[in-house]
Parts: sequence; structure tokens; C-alpha cells
Amino acid sequence: MAEEAILGFLKNNDEIPHSGEFADAHDLDHEEVKNVIKSLQGFGYIEAKAVRKESWDLTDEGKKYAAEGSPEFHFFSAVPEEGTISIDDLRRILDPSVFQVGSTQAPKKQWVAMGNQVSRMVQHVEDTVKEMLLQMQQGQELDKESLKYLKNRKLIIPAKTWTGYSDVKKGPNYAPKRKILPSDLTRENLENWEELELKEYNFNAKGQPLNAGHLHPLLKVRKQFKDIFCQMGFEEMPTNNFVESSFWNFDALFQPQQHPARDSHDTFFLKAPSTTRELPEDYVERVKQVHESGGYGSRGYNYEWKREEANKNLLRTHTTAVSSRMLYALAKGPFTPKKYFSIDRVFRNEAVDRTHLAEFHQVEGLICDRGLTLGDLIGVLQEFFSRLGMSKIRFKPTYNPYTEPSMEISGYDEAKGEWLEIGNSGIFRPEMLQPMGLPDDVRVIAWGLSLERPTMILYKTENIRELFGHKVQLKKIKESRMCRIGIESA
Repeated sequence: MAEEAILGFLKNNDEIPHSGEFADAHDLDHEEVKNVIKSLQGFGYIEAKAVRKESWDLTDEGKKYAAEGSPEFHFFSAVPEEGTISIDDLRRILDPSVFQVGSTQAPKKQWVAMGNQVSRMVQHVEDTVKEMLLQMQQGQELDKESLKYLKNRKLIIPAKTWTGYSDVKKGPNYAPKRKILPSDLTRENLENWEELELKEYNFNAKGQPLNAGHLHPLLKVRKQFKDIFCQMGFEEMPTNNFVESSFWNFDALFQPQQHPARDSHDTFFLKAPSTTRELPEDYVERVKQVHESGGYGSRGYNYEWKREEANKNLLRTHTTAVSSRMLYALAKGPFTPKKYFSIDRVFRNEAVDRTHLAEFHQVEGLICDRGLTLGDLIGVLQEFFSRLGMSKIRFKPTYNPYTEPSMEISGYDEAKGEWLEIGNSGIFRPEMLQPMGLPDDVRVIAWGLSLERPTMILYKTENIRELFGHKVQLKKIKESRMCRIGIESA
């Protein structure tokens, strides 16, 4: 019906100016008309221009401004033409909401000079905000800059989007009636093959999408990180225990029991089981001694170390707790140089916002060998991050309880043109390593970063809750591209 109407209309007319008006005039469904136009355009019967129009509604605040005028205009009008008025007097005579918005917008538009005393910078102004809002109420169209301005001030909201076609004209293959071409070879067609005209084969057409599982972006980036570690000869540490004792999570790392990170405001402690069942007693005694009175060239922290604090169970705050266990196990036998890495979940009692969650993934790497120096750490970090596609990195001194020296790692974001903090690094302190039983000349260099931050950058995600948690959209997971980070340089 719609196809006959469109082709028949163009037989006697030059064009269809507007698909919506055409549908109304011929009592047709506009959606059907759009689909027919799209189909006919694809086969060259017609030519048409796609049209997209957005309509807007005024918010309650926008309706108020359209009726009464904008706050900045009222603020300007309250300032005398000559002389000044105190800011306190303006606050008293104006409605609080008018004063709050007007005192910001009027100076921004250079209508008034602000201070303890307010004076006019111009004598007459036009309330353009009210004029634009009235034009929208009357159905008039505004330019893009005006719409953007009103939208940013939350005076308008999208109502609906209209799509259709304009300037619908005859195409190169126009005919009053569509010619149905066979798309399959049949016996009857082959009997008249000399007169046969087959439908053209579209080599660019996409097949039906396959139903299949999809990897989460975090898993894609995690796999790429893991491949890079393996290429550099690292061995993965077992990180399957989310619950850890305070001893392995804090004390073994030479982190004092009064450290703020051990407070319940920063750490999730378990109610049941609240304490660990067993710890290596000889090692615990050495850790206690180095905390209380020092050793290995250190003065310690000079406080009374409490076993009950070390026994408390918690959700691990970093995977370095796993590193401490691995190094302690390494110290039990003849020393062998090792390269370890881990990528797993950690938990911190933090306020949830667009860049922070109470649980996230930590990427950690460490190298244990004799005579390692800060130069070795910098060289390994440059190699590691270059494989991640980050050739510009820099370091600055920082503080960590269990590393000395310690360095903050920053990488240059070419897209944003700025330096971003991407991780921390350092050399494990002797007070941490030597109570384990490692030789005096053994050094451990280590670094860590989150998995979420590079994933957010790679997949252009502004809010971490759209990447991890209940707000994740399955459609976005299905459409996320492959992670190719570091492939070219690996």
C-alpha cells in the first residue's frame, strides 16, 4: 500500500517534500512509509534525505524562567542604575534561589561587578534566557549553541526524537512498480535462462548475529596483562583466598598496628571467624621484635605489638599479602631468584563514587634476586609499561610503609594531554624481608596498579559502576571490542 502510493505519487510529481506530511495526507502509517522509502532507496528506485529532529520540553525551572524571567535578570534589575548595593542587601531582598543563581550568572555575563558592594557594568540587558525559552514554548527551533546552553543549565529536557525523510525523488532505477527479481535458481528459471534477470548479490550484507557468550572487558584486559607478564618470564601467584589475617596483610609487611589503614573505616574485618587459627610462631616472634625494637639496621616503631591485633581476620586490602606468603615460603629453602605476579580482587571500606568501589582488582608484579637496585626497578617498569603501550612514564618519590625507596608512577595520556597516576612501586624494606629468613643481599622490587583504571581508559568508561557492579549493561558487554593493548610492542 505505502509502496504503491510513493511510486505512484512520484510518477506524476517531482518529489515528496516530507515523509510525515505524505503519510498524514494519504492516511498511511509513518513507520511503514519510512521502511518502504529505505527499501526503495536501497534498490535505486528513489533518492531521499534522512531527517532527524529532536523536540524538547521545558523543565519546571525552565517554565518558571519563561514566565517570570531569569534569575540573572532579576539580580541585575535589583542593582541600582547609579551607585552600588551591598551583597547582603541583595541577599535580603531577593528570593534565595534567585540570589544563588543570579549571583553566579550575572557576573559571568559581565552585567555586574561583584564584591562586598555590587554595581552595574552595563545599563541595559536583554533577558535572552527568557526569550529562548518562550521561543521553544511556541515551537520555534533554536540553534545548537542555544540548545546546548539551555540543556547545560537544566532548563530543557529531551521530549522525543522524530525521524523521517525529505526531498524524496525518482532514482536511477525508478519504475512505477517494483520489479520482483528471483533470488534463487530453480528449474523453471533455468529453462528460460536467456531472459533471466537475477537479483544482485550483496557481498557487503552482514549475516545474522550469532548467539554466544561474551567476555567482560575486565577479563579481556586481565588476559592481556597476564600475557605480558608471562612474556617477561613471570610466574603467577595463587590468590584464591580473599580472607586474610591481619598478620599477613599488615604485620608481615612492617606496617604498624596504629596505621590508619588498619582502622575499620578503611578495612572490612570479619565477625566470624574473627581470628586466624594458626601462624608460624617463630616468624611471628621475629616480626614482633622488629616492630617493637627494630633490627636489621632499623629502630622499629617502639610500641607494644599485640598478638590479638595480628590474629584478626579481614578481607584482604591488597594482594601484597599473597606476596608476603610467597616470599616467606621462598625463604624456607635454598634461595632461588623468582619473578611473581598476581591479578585478583581486593577490598577496601571506601565511599563508592564514579571512580572508586569497595572492591576492585589489583595488578602486582615483583622480582626477588640478589643485588637489585632502584635502577633495575625503573628499567623493569619502563619495559612493562611500554608493553602496555605507555612509552612516556615518569617517577616521583612517595611513601609506603613496606618499601624504601618508594616511587609513584605516572603515565602520559596522549588523548587528554596530561600526566595520570597509574601505580606505585618500590623496594621491599629489610625489616620485611630479613625476618622471613631471606639472605641479607637479596632485594625485592615490586609495583602495583589497579585493573579497573586502564580498562576504563581503554573502553572510554567514565563511571566505574558501569564497568563493575549491578549497573553493568549486558548490551555494552556484548558490543565491547577486543583488547589489543601491548600487542604491537610485545
